Amino acid sequence: MTAPTTAGLAQELAAAVDELRRATVRVQANGAAASGAGVLWDPAGDGTRALVITNAHVATRAQATIRLSDGAVVRARVVARDRKRDLAALELDLDLEPHTAAGFAHVRDAAPLRVGELVIAVGHPGDMSGAAALGIVHTVGGDRAGGTPQWVRADLRLAPGFSGGPLADASGRLIGINTMMHGGLALAVPVTLVESWLRRAQAPAAS
Repeated sequence: MTAPTTAGLAQELAAAVDELRRATVRVQANGAAASGAGVLWDPAGDGTRALVITNAHVATRAQATIRLSDGAVVRARVVARDRKRDLAALELDLDLEPHTAAGFAHVRDAAPLRVGELVIAVGHPGDMSGAAALGIVHTVGGDRAGGTPQWVRADLRLAPGFSGGPLADASGRLIGINTMMHGGLALAVPVTLVESWLRRAQAPAAS
């Protein structure tokens, strides 16, 4: 790899991290001592409603405090939670337009992941905000033949405080929601499963 290529990749990664940090929030369940991360999500695609997607083990209470990337602190309420998938959705009573430092995550399209692709995680370990970790996709494919992967497995380290935050490709496009470390690998819920879960969670109940 030549020096100009290396420098170009470094700049691309830095730009992707900047974009991810704008879409990453800190989530603290009311009354809980520990906090985690979350991702700003635009369910309608038009900015009319702001959700935060995080882990169920982060959003353990009905209410939570959300700190945006610009430092603003707002309240949110849990509107969906699935402990089995370790996912939770929180609704913000907030117009994001004045918060120019914050932005919605950009979801990767259907392009399949490849083993060895660079991936980026962003979270809030300890007192740090917007820390980043870099790794590669470790395995791809379904957990059962022909099935959607239950996890994106990546060779990177998730410190406490990364739970619920974004896992993204080298261009900053969201590919999963970070959940835990297992067997030395980072596990994230694939974004396709997040989207399908959120559609089902928001579907009107049958009469």
